Amino acid sequence: MADIVISEFLDEEAVDRLSADFDVYYDPDLVNRTEELYARLGDCRGLIVRNRTQVRPPLLDSAPNLIVVGRLGVGLDNIDVRACEIRSIKVQPARGTLEESVSEYVMGAMLVMLRQAMYGVTEDVRAGNWPRRKVIGREAKSQTLGLVGFGVIGREVAKRAKAFGMRILAYDPFIEDDDPLWTEYGVAPATLDGVLTEADVVSLSVPRTDGTHHLIDADALKKMKPDSMLINTARGGVVDDAALAAALRNGEIGNAFIDVFEEEPLAAGNVFEGVPNAVLTPHCAGLTQEALLRSSLMIAESVRDALGPGG
Repeated sequence: MADIVISEFLDEEAVDRLSADFDVYYDPDLVNRTEELYARLGDCRGLIVRNRTQVRPPLLDSAPNLIVVGRLGVGLDNIDVRACEIRSIKVQPARGTLEESVSEYVMGAMLVMLRQAMYGVTEDVRAGNWPRRKVIGREAKSQTLGLVGFGVIGREVAKRAKAFGMRILAYDPFIEDDDPLWTEYGVAPATLDGVLTEADVVSLSVPRTDGTHHLIDADALKKMKPDSMLINTARGGVVDDAALAAALRNGEIGNAFIDVFEEEPLAAGNVFEGVPNAVLTPHCAGLTQEALLRSSLMIAESVRDALGPGG
């Protein structure tokens, strides 16, 4: 039986590094075979997962020797952290490896929406039409960006938005108004209502907690400008998906670029079916070759450290 089980994708370089010192079982599709996964955990001391493997008591009961769970990502929604603590199992997320990729995704999403008609006219142009009036967009420099959450990702977004000359507001209840961070990044602190009512583009980068569940609900969406844009790279559940779909249908906001959902993957007949002015992506804001390598190597090193040198 393996010392380390890896149930989802890990960069091959990281797998090779671990395999040099430990007995490793790596199968990126193991997450889809729950019975086999549990059976392979009997002697396992290290488990590496992404966001699909459910690390909860049934799995933990199958892994009596487990010492560490490495999570290739930041959110811990799929891990029962308390159950791990009770069993003295260390949970190690890949913090500090995804912010560049996610912040670039946010900027790309914003630019696509500001010039939103451009990606929908290829067939017109190919057919010999010339819909120039249809593709009139907006410049980033004339927009106000509102950040909900001013942690590492929010700050990386602010750095990039500042280069575009944008006015930037941010809401973060854990940072005092006189904190030098605001001046350092050229960002004005604001209330949540202030961000929602003043921003042309609202970007979410907060964890999902009891306090942030449906932080953006029907009432919050009604406070946004009718031509405003929402970007969600935070966590599923921070936005009330049904309320967002209704707001887009009713023209209460202009556009949305959504990477995370309350239900993943979306089921047939989901609330976004047929919704106009929405771009939906499969929880991929942090998925770049560079970020995957960084997070894989970090987690491999963390698991190695937890298990001790030499296996």
